[in-house]
Amino acid sequence: MSYWDPMPDARELEGGPLPDPEGGTWTPAPSPCGLWSPSPDRWENRDWRNVPGPFYGAGTDNCWMGREIAPANVLYEDEWGAEFVYRQPRNRSETLAVLGAAAQDPYGGYACDGDDHWTPEQVREWWRDRGRVREWAVALDRLWSASRRADERDAAGGARAYLAHIDGDLGPWLRGYLFRLQEGRTARQGETLPDL
Repeated sequence: MSYWDPMPDARELEGGPLPDPEGGTWTPAPSPCGLWSPSPDRWENRDWRNVPGPFYGAGTDNCWMGREIAPANVLYEDEWGAEFVYRQPRNRSETLAVLGAAAQDPYGGYACDGDDHWTPEQVREWWRDRGRVREWAVALDRLWSASRRADERDAAGGARAYLAHIDGDLGPWLRGYLFRLQEGRTARQGETLPDL
């Protein structure tokens, strides 16, 4: 899987209408949850489980609504249920879904300025330390897959999807993201991607 830059679509779509947890849509005020004007401390407080890329969660409090809107991209941490981005959007519809999840957060804990902060060294460090994320996801799946609560069982499915992403297409995707960070553009067909 090659890197696909979600930011052009995100800028176009962010004004709404955005998906909501009930399966409908609504139009938020401009810049849902401060995505385009994140506070300086948001990056510093991002959840360590966020996969590198433009979108991330830092101190969100959505009351477990993010996966109802963006199940292919959002997962909950197990301590407080805060949300983080386990897979960056791969297409326009996933970008819209992540924007919808972000817009539901009353604390504005999502941001999309990761490209301004991630460095190639930080991406490589995250990748080298991915075993920590894997261990967490395995434990979460074990804990929540036997839960009586449907939302926890769904989150266990998200943990399994995260593991499959780490073990599958995340490495090649991150190589494309490294190219984007280094060159300021998406790689063209046939161009050599940097190593992780």
